[in-house]
Amino acid sequence: MGQTSAKLAKTFPAHCAPAPEMERLGLSLLDRIGNTPLLRFDRLTADLPGITLLGKAEWHNPGGSVKDRAVASIVAEGRRTGKFTSGKTLLDATSGNTGIAYAMLGAAEGFPVTLCMPTNVSVERKQILNAYGANIVYTDPGEGSDGAIRAARELAAKHPDLYFYADQYSSDANWLAHYHGTANEIWQQTEGRITHFAAMLGTSGTFMGTTRRLKELNPTIRCISLQPDSAFHGIEGAKHMASAIVPKIYDPTLADENLEIATEDAHAMARRVARECGLLLGISAAAGIFASLKIAAQLQVRKPQPAVIVTILCDSGDKYLSERFWTEK
Repeated sequence: MGQTSAKLAKTFPAHCAPAPEMERLGLSLLDRIGNTPLLRFDRLTADLPGITLLGKAEWHNPGGSVKDRAVASIVAEGRRTGKFTSGKTLLDATSGNTGIAYAMLGAAEGFPVTLCMPTNVSVERKQILNAYGANIVYTDPGEGSDGAIRAARELAAKHPDLYFYADQYSSDANWLAHYHGTANEIWQQTEGRITHFAAMLGTSGTFMGTTRRLKELNPTIRCISLQPDSAFHGIEGAKHMASAIVPKIYDPTLADENLEIATEDAHAMARRVARECGLLLGISAAAGIFASLKIAAQLQVRKPQPAVIVTILCDSGDKYLSERFWTEK
């Protein structure tokens, strides 16, 4: 980890709320973020001896995705630094899941949320955002998440006194949520036996933060970043870095390897997992499983050896049920 990143990781506060002065009954919304289960996929690795494939089921977060972690951290840091003051509207670009987390937290804590988002995100995501009462500025679907980013930047520049521009793509609070949370959970849940970590790149926060911490815990863990195989793809939330606005927090040198995933392979894996494992996975989550099996197969070819491969299941399939690929053969 670079000197700046190491300093941030040591001093940055965790996303959780301050400890209460007296014991409270029940859980708050923030209490429910994190500590998600690690699921085994034994049926998928039946012909891969010695391979344990595990997925971090991030749909157990209250907003239904891994983005709850980063959003709680970004909002807390905005409050701490005085950039997100009472009366300001939270503004950001999103492909859906981060926006849902913002809208959920805004509804719970009483702050307004404006989101810039491509019009071609799934119908389910639009419905959830409307249910939470977020204000949506739709952008050109052909420009993907980059078009939403440009729209958010324009709004923030025009109305600096109205908006707190959260900017998930540039905020260190994003990756630090995973450095402090996700990585340590994985380490504890695998009892330190993890050998490989694979995650899709979007803002890159999940991969950056988790990888930095895992490498501190055990430098021999191989960390593999995943991204779509082309600029035009159907993996919502994912970035094809070569053709996209590269997030400020992204450091390509952290990955031991980068794998490119075709949309069709992610779709096929989502169907397979549903029909063989009884789990509905989101498209990027299915891409993570596909990549993990590819990594496992490569290990078998090179030199059969035991491995514990962990991937991030960013969300469940319930936000994609209107997509046609579920019925394809």
